[in-house]
Amino acid sequence: MRSVPRSVERLIEELNRLPGIGPKTASRLTFYLLRSQEEQVRALARAIGELQEMVVICSVCYNIAESSPCSICGNNQRDRTVLCVVEEPLDVLAVERTGQYDGLYHVLHGAISPIEGVGPEDLKIAELVERVRMNPVEEIILATNPNLEGESTAMYISRQLAPLGLSVTRLAHGLPMGGDLEYADEVTLTRALEGRREI
Repeated sequence: MRSVPRSVERLIEELNRLPGIGPKTASRLTFYLLRSQEEQVRALARAIGELQEMVVICSVCYNIAESSPCSICGNNQRDRTVLCVVEEPLDVLAVERTGQYDGLYHVLHGAISPIEGVGPEDLKIAELVERVRMNPVEEIILATNPNLEGESTAMYISRQLAPLGLSVTRLAHGLPMGGDLEYADEVTLTRALEGRREI
């Protein structure tokens, strides 16, 4: 005999498939929704449904959008000579939040990871090279994550772009604001020393 209804079990199973949500969190979320007002639950269901119906991938930069080209690619006020290459659409949001960058983007949709079976052909690298060949770009900023996969991806891309003779830069890596030197690992400290600048 089943202790909880099948619909409750099913929602727990589906939530558990999401990254960062284990069985306990999935259960808590499910029971929270059971106690919530019907309209709140229906609004969540509509938002999830619209995610698949309304969101498209921009045909230019491969970011997520509601139309293609996206609002960034379609904005003529952006600096079209600079292209920031990121791993995921969330990275675009992070860079945009700074308010310090006004160029265009290219989203790879991942990073090279032989362990996970992700090679260069699985990412939007060929599209990046073609895009740079077809459009006058002066600088490519490689803003992949500062981990093994991100570094490998950045190195691979820089080798692919080398014959085109344009400036390829990498985001500086180092100590976070508010961090303590004693807790920094050697790689982070080395990067911070290499990336030092005059004040």
